Amino acid sequence: MAGEKILVVDDDRQIVEALSIQLKKEGFEVLTAYDGWGALEALSGGGVDLLLIDVMMPKMDGFSAIMRIREKQNLPILVMSAKTEDSDKILGLSIGADDYITKPFNAAEVVARVRSHLRRYYQLGSAVQQADSVVRVGRLTYDLDAHQLYADGEPVRLTATETKITELLFRNPGRVFSAEEIYSRVWQEDAYGCENTVMVHIRHIREKVELNPKEPEYIKVVWGLGYKLERHGK
Repeated sequence: MAGEKILVVDDDRQIVEALSIQLKKEGFEVLTAYDGWGALEALSGGGVDLLLIDVMMPKMDGFSAIMRIREKQNLPILVMSAKTEDSDKILGLSIGADDYITKPFNAAEVVARVRSHLRRYYQLGSAVQQADSVVRVGRLTYDLDAHQLYADGEPVRLTATETKITELLFRNPGRVFSAEEIYSRVWQEDAYGCENTVMVHIRHIREKVELNPKEPEYIKVVWGLGYKLERHGK
């Protein structure tokens, strides 16, 4: 990989400069910003492949920026922070960050993590990709022949019913299925009064695959219509 565009965001200009120098030496193109608003503005132009962002910044902090970014974009996000509490790490990951790097750090280590996340991002696919028997949507992969779901390359243990629902959605990414249609296809029974049953199974699947099940990136509800597997990327 070479030439990918990395956005570095930190109110500490020395850190931004040090990372920029290291990343450029490794062949990356670097954009910079110094607060959350600057990050949003830089990303609005498109073309950024990965974001490195600090947490504690003026005007808009990193967590707030990440939540806004995740509403529209699926690029890898690596948080940089001097806050070492587990609760902060969990918060960062739950709102959509892919990694949490604790300050102080070695710039070479950060570059290694950048390469690792970019490799995984492009291998797993930033958008829906479908081969003969494999469907990839972001960090999720479904093998149609093996009836096996993977998240970040790791197998996800689903019940038989959860597998049937998952396969239905992955065979039709972007299509909205009503609860009645999901129930009739999976259970092959009359769908009367099925909404709660389907909702519970969808919730269980989300808990196994979503970074934040309460704000899912992949298996989404379309209010008044049903559920769909969200397409990521373009």
